[in-house]
Amino acid sequence: MAERRSIIETDIPARLDRLPWTRFHTLVVVALGVTWILDGLEVTVAGSIAGALQESPVLRFSAAAVGGVGSAYLAGAVLGALLFGYLTDRFGRRKLFFVTLGLYLTATAATAAAWDFASFALFRFLTGAGIGGEYAAINSAIQELVPARFRGRTDLAINGSFWLGAALGAAGTVALLQPGRLPPDLGWRAAFGIGAVLGLGILLLRSFLPESPRWLVLHDRLGEAEDVIDAIERRAAPVPPAPAGRIRLAVSSRTPVARMALAILRDYPRRALLGLVLMGAQAFFYNAIFFSYALVLTRFYAVPSASVGWYILPFALGNFLGPLVLGPLFDTLGRKPMIGATYALSGILLAIVGYLFREGLVDAAQLTACWTVIFFFASAAASSAYLTVSESFPLEARALAIALFYAIGTATGGVISPWLFGMLVGTGERSAVFAGYLVGAGLMILAAVTEFAIGVKAERRPLESVARPLSSIAD
Repeated sequence: MAERRSIIETDIPARLDRLPWTRFHTLVVVALGVTWILDGLEVTVAGSIAGALQESPVLRFSAAAVGGVGSAYLAGAVLGALLFGYLTDRFGRRKLFFVTLGLYLTATAATAAAWDFASFALFRFLTGAGIGGEYAAINSAIQELVPARFRGRTDLAINGSFWLGAALGAAGTVALLQPGRLPPDLGWRAAFGIGAVLGLGILLLRSFLPESPRWLVLHDRLGEAEDVIDAIERRAAPVPPAPAGRIRLAVSSRTPVARMALAILRDYPRRALLGLVLMGAQAFFYNAIFFSYALVLTRFYAVPSASVGWYILPFALGNFLGPLVLGPLFDTLGRKPMIGATYALSGILLAIVGYLFREGLVDAAQLTACWTVIFFFASAAASSAYLTVSESFPLEARALAIALFYAIGTATGGVISPWLFGMLVGTGERSAVFAGYLVGAGLMILAAVTEFAIGVKAERRPLESVARPLSSIAD
């Protein structure tokens, strides 16, 4: 029997979009944006301790094993994103961002107690599942709470904060892995405690955040949504005059998962293709270089494992500044020109630097400087992929869409690339690593062409205008 639907008319989306930037929005950014800081911390710690894991008297990992645990983390992120993405659309943004952060905290703390490859890989898998779920729950919540005219720059800046976590992880591993400071098998274990401590504080901040009013409206909870938007407006007072835009919806307490999937794949096939290409290209590009960078430094440049963090710090700085500096242009110049340009520049520069690496024309410091410049643009490109998939599909399927494209992109580009580059570095041949760099460059250029061809002009537009809700009733 078909579920009963209520017909409602509301101006809540327009009221959210007309708000000025307030302390409430800053709280949203801090309490939810920490997801990217945690992911950056995890990825950097895992990359920076690669040498320590190989030198550990207990673990004694090979280069292939280091790549394998990186793939385990990303595999967990894929499955976690799919599971928690559906649950986020079904049960709400707020409930799930507590669950996913709790899973992350538990698993990353457990990693510090790993005793062999199997236990380490399992705990990394569960840590990834928590982070993958966070991406789905958090991206959808941020998109729905931030006013349309700030959405692009905010989303890019938050995604770019991944690199604050990377810098924190790099600094932490430099301190903890210094020879003689801690026993050989204790430094890398202590490094995983950084994320657990940071996450505990964020749990408290999230208790002050409400459920998304847009989600409440679509699940036939208009009264609760009105209470939330009234409270936000009181905190933002004075606010601009009431907006004229209202939407009519036929809402129910839930949307079937099959209808969500059809909304993504059947109703918007060009956007689905675009999301797949953008997410897959950036995942391969990033994970190919970042997960293997410590191995490249130790294998080809004889950099001590305890010093790898110093090379990550400037790399992280370029990645953080790119979305921060370029982000406003995604709201003014527009999505298509900026996304296409940042992807294309990243691919071209990677091919050039890869050639210099193959020919031995750059030392470790110069290579790091090159990566810093490349990822100034690549970080903005990667962040824009998340922006694209999170604003291009109907609200009822938003978290599932984010999860689906994150999962597919990460599975095809992210899970494969750490393993592949672990093997390529393990050969000791610069030409083999260069071939892998060329694959990443080609994928980024292909993504740029795809964006220029079928990109979505979503700048400064309400989410309901970019993609009509499934429950929308035509006037």
